[in-house]
Amino acid sequence: MKKMFRYNWVVREDWYRWCEEVPEEELLRTRNGGVNGILNTLFHIVDVEWSWIRSIQGKSDFQEGFDRYRSLDKVRKLEAEFRPEVEAFVNGWDESLENRLFNDLRPDGRMVTYTWGEVTRHVIAHEIHHVGQLSIWAREVGKKPVSANFIGRGLM
Repeated sequence: MKKMFRYNWVVREDWYRWCEEVPEEELLRTRNGGVNGILNTLFHIVDVEWSWIRSIQGKSDFQEGFDRYRSLDKVRKLEAEFRPEVEAFVNGWDESLENRLFNDLRPDGRMVTYTWGEVTRHVIAHEIHHVGQLSIWAREVGKKPVSANFIGRGLM
């Protein structure tokens, strides 16, 4: 699991560098699917990662919207603020946390129970899903998308 978080962080950094070469209006343009655009999707990835990790630990959630983070620099700064806490959680992960239970009150009022292992893997898969959307939008912009390869990234 730790290597998959690291993989996501490396790929995310590659997307940030990719974004540096794209006009801001393209990063902010409303697009079909996903979270409606490139920069908004990167913000969403950072938000969801931090929010789930905090939530399963019983900590308060992040409640701000994208409107305050409508630039690449602001999204990167938000991630820099959140990453140390997420990284500490990931680095502290061990098998004893795998089946710890988390009760989540859903917006419709239902209470559902997940294991911490389920939630952490959901966070990983969530980002990979959105990276696929970014790849489609990259081609719409006329640029080659960031490679999603795990192989060759020096993670093992």
